[in-house]
Amino acid sequence: MSACWRSGRLDAAVAGLSPGVSHWLLHCWSLLARPTQLPPELSQGGSDWTTWLVMGGRGAGKTRAGAEWVRGLALGAPGFSTRPAGRIALVAETFADMREVMVEGVSGLMAVHPRHERPRWEPTRRRLEWPNGAIAQGFSADDPESLRGPQFDAAWCDELAKWRYAEAAFDMLQFGLRLGERPRQMVTTTPRATALMRRLIADPTTAITRMGTAENAAHLAPTFLEAVVGRYAGTRLGRQELEGELIEDRADALWSRAALEAAREDAAPSLTRIVVAVDPPASSRKGADACGIVAAGLDGEGMVHVLADESGHGLTPGAWGARTVALFHKLAADRVVVEINQGGEMVRSILAGIDPSLPVTEVRATRGKWLRAEPVAALYERGRVRHAGIFPALEDELCDFGPDGLSGGRSPDRLDALVWAITALALGPKENAPRVRRV
Repeated sequence: MSACWRSGRLDAAVAGLSPGVSHWLLHCWSLLARPTQLPPELSQGGSDWTTWLVMGGRGAGKTRAGAEWVRGLALGAPGFSTRPAGRIALVAETFADMREVMVEGVSGLMAVHPRHERPRWEPTRRRLEWPNGAIAQGFSADDPESLRGPQFDAAWCDELAKWRYAEAAFDMLQFGLRLGERPRQMVTTTPRATALMRRLIADPTTAITRMGTAENAAHLAPTFLEAVVGRYAGTRLGRQELEGELIEDRADALWSRAALEAAREDAAPSLTRIVVAVDPPASSRKGADACGIVAAGLDGEGMVHVLADESGHGLTPGAWGARTVALFHKLAADRVVVEINQGGEMVRSILAGIDPSLPVTEVRATRGKWLRAEPVAALYERGRVRHAGIFPALEDELCDFGPDGLSGGRSPDRLDALVWAITALALGPKENAPRVRRV
């Protein structure tokens, strides 16, 4: 079928099929799949791989490959398993991700099965049960301890590179893979150069498959291909997010992956002061810069702890204002720090309209982004900043920020918000010090 599509004969080939054959073909993954979406071969009686690591770009077909692999295991399909797997773990960053992507998503487990094979989904128990008795249980990587105790024949881990507690959750899962003749796991993820990803890639029992967004172009919206692929193709971000390439540190970046991993902590200690910093976008139109919203706190020893990154693209002023106020109250913060270079009066009125009592510090950038970021990067080098968890998008910006900005030409909005937060907490008043006022 892939060959027919590539040669332009797919419509003609499908038109001549009966309804029954068409329905069968719709779910015949061995014919529909691209070679990169099928599991690596296992030698006869051997154990060539334990982990199948699929590193792919956005929309490359990773989720469909993962769902079809689980389907094949649960049913004991040839090429997937010699007999049905009895217990399968489905692990995503959160329960919402597990349900909305892995189970109920357009390429998820419920969608890939024909009706007579479809498992029963029990949302309250977070589990699927097939007619043959096979069971898949859903887990959140945000709760590694939930993986302590259960045991499995196989596991599917989705978007491993952005798990907040990746090492702890993945390690707990390994202890549970102890059923059947050959316990195995599949990892589908857009890659990031985390310590766990590097470890998996270096492991001789890992089979690695790479797939790019362009390989799945027939199933993607033309506007996405034009706007997103056209904009980011060839950039460092595009190589990671579209080509599924593991991008190592930029040589002239102020931050490195190794330094950020060394600054990692599971949770922050008691804090004496907390701020939420906001770098508002100039516009909320599609394709505009993100609104940077980052929270950080200071402990009694003078150590800064990065607590949250709630930044987002396409946020209206009301949306980013509400998100800022919600984060302020959630963390019981002391102050909001807002850059007012773009629309100072507008920024004040937005926040005042949501919470008139919000304590706000206004800051105005008088120096370039690199010069503002250097003192903050120096604090990291001196071991005075910790990250309370993993913030993938923020850390991607930090490790891609050089003297000329981000390699793709985008605005480093998350980085800007981080710089304002840490500056307010740990670097003290500078020339043109921010003016404190109540909104």
